[in-house]
Amino acid sequence: MILFTHTITSRFQYISDFIGKEIFSSAFQIITDKEIFKQSSESKLNYSNERITEDEFWIKPHSLLFEEDVKQQSIECFNTIEQKAFFKTEGDLPFDIFAASFYLLSRYEEYLPHQKDMYGRYAYENSLAFKENFLHLPLINIWLSNFEKTLREKFPQFTIHHSPFTFLPTYDIDIAYSYRSKSFIRNAGGILKSMVNGQLPMIGERIKVLRGKMKDPYDSYEWMDKLHEQYNLQPRYFFLIPYKNSIYDKNILPDKKDLQQLIKQHAGKYTVGIHPSWQSGDDPFLIKKEIETLENISGKKINSSRQHYIRFTLPQTFRYLIDAGIKEDFSMGYGSINGFRASVASPFYWYDLEKDKATDLLLYPFCYMEANSFYEQKFSTEQSLREMIQYYTIVRSVNGTFISIWHNNFLGTDKLFKGWKEVYQEFIKTVENP
Repeated sequence: MILFTHTITSRFQYISDFIGKEIFSSAFQIITDKEIFKQSSESKLNYSNERITEDEFWIKPHSLLFEEDVKQQSIECFNTIEQKAFFKTEGDLPFDIFAASFYLLSRYEEYLPHQKDMYGRYAYENSLAFKENFLHLPLINIWLSNFEKTLREKFPQFTIHHSPFTFLPTYDIDIAYSYRSKSFIRNAGGILKSMVNGQLPMIGERIKVLRGKMKDPYDSYEWMDKLHEQYNLQPRYFFLIPYKNSIYDKNILPDKKDLQQLIKQHAGKYTVGIHPSWQSGDDPFLIKKEIETLENISGKKINSSRQHYIRFTLPQTFRYLIDAGIKEDFSMGYGSINGFRASVASPFYWYDLEKDKATDLLLYPFCYMEANSFYEQKFSTEQSLREMIQYYTIVRSVNGTFISIWHNNFLGTDKLFKGWKEVYQEFIKTVENP
């Protein structure tokens, strides 16, 4: 299919590449010559201010893709084909799907003045998706699915090559063990805290673990391995390895043999990535140092990451990651609510809106994290299971990539997370054996 536009901008090239590859598995053939467009016998998509031929599909553009600055946009949502849309326009589609998709994918609104949450992150309450009640939907995928159907009605001869649905389980190893390999001071402090809070059974549990008489309550790794093997899953693990502990970076330090052994075991079976510490979010040198440390321990090249606490700021954080050699990032989601931050369930390349150019950093958006359900949304295990299945079902229906985040401590034996291992096991059983 050929795509006509009067001007090829960086923004237009980026979003047309994404849409073309999502629908056809290949980019559009873009032309700016109106005469060649008129004479072509191929299926024609016209993205310009006026209709050119009778046998074309015409979308009249919004100005967004032909602008170079970042400014407040006038956005009014309306319903079309039973879904929300914006950037209403003329033509064979009631809205500019190219500009609207770019606005959401580029996270345009995160470059505008906005309120931060308690962790200094972009607060989801600012987002158009939350305000207009489509945060729970991969709206871009839904738009593209409907767009595809409309194109096929106009051009029944062209073929679609869908990317297959993918389920990608991922894990963040923030605190590898609850008691094991902690320093004497940290364990002593833990015992004192348990005494003050009247949690005497926890003292006995800690002592048994430290004496090797009992498995650490956060040690769920063997159980996870068996689950992956049973259902032929290929997970990804992200390890937090700070050079020193802090209020938000509580993992055992990378000089501990237990952590080194754990990393090596997982690197030998799975793809592992860096979980950049909270401290490194303000110091790009630390990101490089942590990546180098993980590479030395694992013996593998590290090119994927996910931010600890999902703490990132655009565009600085992603620029730091690119400079550190990261090729894939799994942070695109919220650390305080489940849903689709970029309104998409497909991997996409990050667009540096400030520099107004596409990058080679491939973003893998997630839509479900169990910590959001537990700490933020205050869901029961039953509610969380339903939520996971709901997100899985909608992503599967649009041939997207369903990415979930779990932590080893939720899947162990800690009484605080009682029932969550069973929730995850039931979810895997349900979706892998429908």
